[in-house]
Amino acid sequence: MRFEEAYTGWQEGRLTQAEAARLLGVCERTLRRQIGRYETDGMDGLIDKRLTQLSHKRAPVDEVMGLADLYRSGYSSWNVQHFHTWYIRDHGGHAAIPGSRTSCSKRVRLSGPKRAVSTARSATANRCRG
Repeated sequence: MRFEEAYTGWQEGRLTQAEAARLLGVCERTLRRQIGRYETDGMDGLIDKRLTQLSHKRAPVDEVMGLADLYRSGYSSWNVQHFHTWYIRDHGGHAAIPGSRTSCSKRVRLSGPKRAVSTARSATANRCRG
């Protein structure tokens, strides 16, 4: 509704383009682009189309599912980075598909045991020297 108010104010001459742009928090050029899209397509023209487009770099679903199944079937003790490297080398996985390792870790929902970090110091470090 804010855009329509600014647009109406600009159309009626109550606001300049600079004032309308400032009101919307955009630069004048962006406002002119939005006005053009609004006049052509209405409010639907102002929707950000980047949010509805899928990435062309996305890993194929069947490969991601196979990767996750293979991980669950016998490699769950491995960390995902080492498993992914092995998968690419020995199973011919696609290294060029960004996100396949990330997709695997999301699909598997890693919640394996965490490494215990020892807080005890060595005996020589704790020994008093005199």
